[in-house]
Amino acid sequence: MTSGHLVQEAGEAIAAALDKVQAVEMLYLSATEKADALLALAKLESRVSSTRLRVMAVAGDVAEETGDRDIAAWCRRTIRVDRGPARRDLALAQSLERWTVLAAGHAAGEVSTPQADVIARALDDLPDETPAEVLGDAERVLVEHAAAFAPRELRILGRRILDVVAPEVGEEQERKRLEAEARAARKTTCLTTHSHGDGTTTIRIRVPDATADRLLTYLHAWTNPRKQDGSAGDTDARRELTYPVRLGHAFCDLLEHLDPANLPVHGGTATTVVVTMPVDTLLSGIGVATTDTGGRISAAEARRLACTAHLVPAVLGGKSEVLDLGRGKRLYPAVSRRAMSLRDGGCRAEGCDVPAAWCEAHHLVPWSKGGKTDLADGVLLCSHHHHRAHDDRYLHDRLPNGDLRFHRRR
Repeated sequence: MTSGHLVQEAGEAIAAALDKVQAVEMLYLSATEKADALLALAKLESRVSSTRLRVMAVAGDVAEETGDRDIAAWCRRTIRVDRGPARRDLALAQSLERWTVLAAGHAAGEVSTPQADVIARALDDLPDETPAEVLGDAERVLVEHAAAFAPRELRILGRRILDVVAPEVGEEQERKRLEAEARAARKTTCLTTHSHGDGTTTIRIRVPDATADRLLTYLHAWTNPRKQDGSAGDTDARRELTYPVRLGHAFCDLLEHLDPANLPVHGGTATTVVVTMPVDTLLSGIGVATTDTGGRISAAEARRLACTAHLVPAVLGGKSEVLDLGRGKRLYPAVSRRAMSLRDGGCRAEGCDVPAAWCEAHHLVPWSKGGKTDLADGVLLCSHHHHRAHDDRYLHDRLPNGDLRFHRRR
């Protein structure tokens, strides 16, 4: 009997057995019988798949006779499978010809087809200069772990398999891989912006993983502050916001707190934002102001930023003459900021327990109305309540203990 007859006979026997099984009412199987059946069928499925892939690996002549690009294209057209799965099957079939230990485990049903695919990919991805004995050890270890781990866990193990079987080789290969990834990440790093014309801009940025980790670390300082008693938890109204929204707000806070003195010189001076507004707009807090980049912000927002950001307000009189060009003296110096931290201990909004490290210095009497940059006129507020203090929709009262109580205008 030829090999072709043997394969055909095996297929017919399996088909006949399955025809008999069709008459079985699965509902009446016991739990043990169902479990045994599932395990046996999964093992059989792997064995059938192994045989199919073995045939597929040497079926190039089939594609040649029909004019298809390869056997994967033939399978897609004839067996009616999608291109992606067909290509993956062909790649696995070719890999199993090289990885004989893996192929034997797959043929015996000890390694499922998804597991075999993950293991083969991990082995194929190992550097070409990896010694043959190390490759053999890696294949053996991964096949052995297939008895205990699902494809996802095997994929993770496969990435670090050299650390398991040859730590000295793995460390060197890891170094090379990380250096290559860093070079590639540098080439693909980019940032684009798109203004929607409604007061918002979408920022799309692709950066190296290390940069993203650093950014998230900074943002988490605002999105997830610690309570003073050391327990974790969000405070004030921010707990009601979704995590992406809180990250967005934190990004805005981060930019506001950058010190222009530490930025590169731009246009002959340290990078600074100049906001221009008429004097009556400054005093009333009603109206709009213009930044030196052409942007427009509300007067209330400009007054809030002047408390903490290195923002230069250019105040114009009736004939557009410059009445005042604010400087950093309107910002509380570090020594005053430390004194406020000791005095207030944290945000002075009623019921808020954001610690002082995450708060901003706020002028109780706005500097636009004659307020002074001294301790008596300053109070610590978290970013959320600092926005409220400069939001015309809210009023606030000073309580006897020095805290601020906010309430919405009626």
